[in-house]
Amino acid sequence: MATPVWKGFLTFGLLSIPIRLFSAARSERISLNQLHSVCNTRIRMPLFCPTCDRKVERSEIVKGYEFNKDQYLLFNDEELDKIEPDSSRSMEIIEFVKMGEIDMLYFDASYYVTPEEEGKKAYFLLQTALEDSGYSAIAKVTMHQREHTVIIRPHKNGRKGGMTLHTMFYPSEIRDVAEYGLNENIEVKDAEKKLAVQLIQTLAAKFQPEKYRDEYNDNMRALIAAKQEGKDVAAVSHPARAPVIDLMAALKKSLEKKPATAPKKPPVRAVPALAKDAKKIAKKA
Repeated sequence: MATPVWKGFLTFGLLSIPIRLFSAARSERISLNQLHSVCNTRIRMPLFCPTCDRKVERSEIVKGYEFNKDQYLLFNDEELDKIEPDSSRSMEIIEFVKMGEIDMLYFDASYYVTPEEEGKKAYFLLQTALEDSGYSAIAKVTMHQREHTVIIRPHKNGRKGGMTLHTMFYPSEIRDVAEYGLNENIEVKDAEKKLAVQLIQTLAAKFQPEKYRDEYNDNMRALIAAKQEGKDVAAVSHPARAPVIDLMAALKKSLEKKPATAPKKPPVRAVPALAKDAKKIAKKA
């Protein structure tokens, strides 16, 4: 059963809705461990104090802020609890906005908002009001020692419907890149634009996220399976790329090509010498 990352109240005017937040998505990737090349033992990273020249227990750790080089202000849990804003327990809706007004650069993590039993009617009332009005709610919530600005919106996932919450970056956290947007003096011909639009239309499709896969992760799984069986995988081909000089020619050639199909899993071929290495690694795991 999923564990909530936050429990509290969502307040809307004089309404207080008891809710829980659950992570809506998490990154899935295969992690490789660091091993000692001599004996294939996994490397450990102990907590170590260079001044005392010894390992440190977690019970000995305190939190501190470095205000000058190697100078720290120390804080205990009681002091940190004192400064927690009310948004650590109650998420107040500040205002309502249109989703189309929000730049997607501001979006960070996503969560499912679920009501406690006694708050189901008020939850459904807010959900349907948001659906009918076309607005989404802006609120504040404190999680993991940080106050987030969040947006709450109605969401449907197949036949299921409810509300989702998205934490947002603050304007000060949005990076400014000097090289971004330097295209004022570039001229695009109408014919080039027309062909580019045609190419977009040939690749236009309904968004179906299940069609997309992490090819690197799939290849990693194939490599692991092959290694365990003493086999090898064929190298993925990487076509040579070069800047396009003749845009018209490249666009016309692109329109003549058939749409790309889903990548195939890399084939495996037997390499007996790898079987011994695979057994050694398996013993150490």
